[in-house]
Amino acid sequence: MNYAAHEPLVVDRSIPGVCGHASHGVDCLHCKVRPFSPCAALDDREVLELSVLARASCYAPRQAMMTQDEHADSVLNVTEGAVRLYRLLPDGRRQVVGFAIPGDFLGLSMTDRNVYCADALTAVTACKFNRESFSAFLDTQPAFLRKLYDMVGHELRLAQEQMVIIGRRTAEERVVCFLVGLRRRWAKFNGGSVTVPLPMTRQDIADFLGLTIETVSRAISKLAREKAIVVVPDGVRLLEPARLEDIAAG
Repeated sequence: MNYAAHEPLVVDRSIPGVCGHASHGVDCLHCKVRPFSPCAALDDREVLELSVLARASCYAPRQAMMTQDEHADSVLNVTEGAVRLYRLLPDGRRQVVGFAIPGDFLGLSMTDRNVYCADALTAVTACKFNRESFSAFLDTQPAFLRKLYDMVGHELRLAQEQMVIIGRRTAEERVVCFLVGLRRRWAKFNGGSVTVPLPMTRQDIADFLGLTIETVSRAISKLAREKAIVVVPDGVRLLEPARLEDIAAG
């Protein structure tokens, strides 16, 4: 499918009313994702300094947050919602490279151009920073910088694991790895619940795993028939989490 001509996306704009206040300011002290993001490395005084640099930006579902190859002038910290990250190939085909959830930073790669597209899967709120101001703040906060480096390193490890999953796993194993990995990421918010939110479509999952949407649907149906999972509104529930963890670890 040619995504360059399909699903036209809107350029980044704040949506009146979604942020809850007209000024779009940021209350970093009371941010609910602060404990789960690199911002946890900052004390209250430092968080207040960071909040001066931030602007709450809000996006409707399917709205563009970043566009591939455009000038990279912003860093975003997702505070609510979920984001799809993907690259467009020259012929218009799309490769989904990941999904961001609250606590994740976007735009950390210090290149002059955005290396991927990012668009909102759900209504999304994010703290938006001017890249130059954010970089200057990092120069004064080594602990915060180390946390961000840890996040980048983790993302690199996930990318390497993704290459192994796509290259060496069966279709069903890829789907299991995806569900187990996503459950681990959501665990910091829901205490390790066996219900895994899936704000993305099956086509998104297929594009991420290097499969067709039909193959993803068959794998999910097979897991459901085997009573390993049950499909619920907006996600799946893992009925045999230990067994699925073993498959993912293998």
